Amino acid sequence: MLAGSCSGDAESFRHPLLLVLPFPMMLGVKVFEILGQLTPGGAMKYGLLASGRHVIVLIVLSVLLIGFGTSGYILIEDFTFWEALYMTIITLTTVGFGEVRPLDQDGRIFTIVLIFLGAGFVAYNLAYFTQILLDGNLLELYRRNRVKKRLEQLKDHFVICGYGQMGQIVHEELTQANVPVVVIENDPNLLTRLREKNVLHLSEDATEEETLIAAGIQKAKGLVAVVSKDTDNVFIVLTARDLNKDLTIFARAATPGSEKRLMKAGANRVVSPYAIGAIRIAQNILRPTVTDFLELALSAQGMELSMEEICIPDEAHLVGKELMHSGIRAQYNLIVVAIKRRDGAMIYNPSPHEMLEAGDILIVIGPQQNLARFGGGLFGCPHPSLKPCKC
Repeated sequence: MLAGSCSGDAESFRHPLLLVLPFPMMLGVKVFEILGQLTPGGAMKYGLLASGRHVIVLIVLSVLLIGFGTSGYILIEDFTFWEALYMTIITLTTVGFGEVRPLDQDGRIFTIVLIFLGAGFVAYNLAYFTQILLDGNLLELYRRNRVKKRLEQLKDHFVICGYGQMGQIVHEELTQANVPVVVIENDPNLLTRLREKNVLHLSEDATEEETLIAAGIQKAKGLVAVVSKDTDNVFIVLTARDLNKDLTIFARAATPGSEKRLMKAGANRVVSPYAIGAIRIAQNILRPTVTDFLELALSAQGMELSMEEICIPDEAHLVGKELMHSGIRAQYNLIVVAIKRRDGAMIYNPSPHEMLEAGDILIVIGPQQNLARFGGGLFGCPHPSLKPCKC
């Protein structure tokens, strides 16, 4: 009896494929362990990268399971390809349709193993996506994907590092001038405010090179470094200058001596809010009317008068004409306060006989409507307010 029993057991495992059935299960367990590292927290940390990896592994595992089941039925039950594929699909999906033909003992064992593999695979993915949905991370991943697509479309934009008091004002002014902007901030309180205002932003560390690249620094027109620490601003400027040599960089200096370090790091302009605030207070004391006029003219708020800088293109009809014959005063009722030559030389209160050249930047003051008409005559569209001028 014992010999017969052993003989029957050996006969039941006559197919070599049954001997390797534990290996697909071990492979599935190992893959699940790998996916376990990409928990919802991991997906939040790595963003779309973790989610994308999970989807890729999901597809690969699905193909492997279907291929394994189809091959097993072909070798064990001598099914045709389509019969084996049909049996595999109805087994993995637990639909419960009838079998193509009755299975022998080996086929039943193989089917049991396939059912466990499929059920475990489906259960893990159901738990994974349910956890993401319950934690609200699915919405976060969707938001990150939408931000990524918007960033890919940006070009000639400004990157604002820091959304504190200065960063908020800079963002507001640039947005009013229709200048594309992306903000980088990692403070939870400020991130809440950014989401409430639907501001395009990245919730990352601005000192990281990967963050600046994700913000499109290589396609950007300028960067504004206004984080709270001067050391961070220096590091941001250094990294941004290394990534984009043509970038126009503005930086904030909070402590004395930081201006030189920021300029050496690659900043084009450095602003000290305390120094500017002190000078503004002194000017309000000494020249209150002039200060009020300049503030209104520069901000273009509360009055029709505005001050702008407009660059003369190479093909403009003004090139080669004297200022008095340019029609700027006669046709547009604008006053040219100063002219900045292409080499950087500044001419204040230019004479009527001053010759206009290609690449000149005109500092013009006048009614906003007239400035728009003048910009339309030069560029074919109204010159955007507050947009840095480059020819």
